Amino acid sequence: MNNLRQEFIEFSVKAGVIRFGEFVTKAGRNSPYFFNAGLFSDGANLGKLAEFYAQTLIDSGIEFDMLFGPAYKGITLASATAVALAAKGRNVSFAYNRKEAKDHGEGGTIVGAKLQGKVVIIDDVISAGTSVRESVEMIRAAGATPCAVLIALDRMERSGKDDSLSVHSAVQEVSETYNMPVVSIGNLNDLFDYLSSAGTDTQLAQHKDAVANYRRRYGAT
Repeated sequence: MNNLRQEFIEFSVKAGVIRFGEFVTKAGRNSPYFFNAGLFSDGANLGKLAEFYAQTLIDSGIEFDMLFGPAYKGITLASATAVALAAKGRNVSFAYNRKEAKDHGEGGTIVGAKLQGKVVIIDDVISAGTSVRESVEMIRAAGATPCAVLIALDRMERSGKDDSLSVHSAVQEVSETYNMPVVSIGNLNDLFDYLSSAGTDTQLAQHKDAVANYRRRYGAT
């Protein structure tokens, strides 16, 4: 696990954004951990999160012209990432969508810069891929090209509500369906490595076995 990924997992745990216990996922699975980017809800934490997004995008080597944030969480994430990129010397524009079209003023569903060139979609996680599909459709309809998806955490588990539906994760399916990379700041393996390095005498170490069992049962190929 490289330093950036390690720092991100540690940051998320300490901020209470990655929590441990018993949680039910959208797929109806009992998960020993939960990630909620909406809990990055103050200026300092959001600013730090945006730095992780910006540096991960820079390190990926992906060529891009602008950012797009799907409503609702993606709006904050894309705008904050644009600020962080500018601080690193890469000033790019960003846009986001409304859930409902505005019928007055400038109208339409897209807010911000005109969608053009190569566009990176910024979101927190990929569950069913619905948000990505809608984003891709909007970007292509505007004549631009979706070139990548950047997310905070890849859970790396099989998609679908039934264990036998797929051997691939939602992230893998999105990447294959739209023929573009999906980049994550961290993933389930990084989380497990973090727990494994916590030591047997810490509170975090008790969650390692539960996460290992979950990964063994639901992990994607």
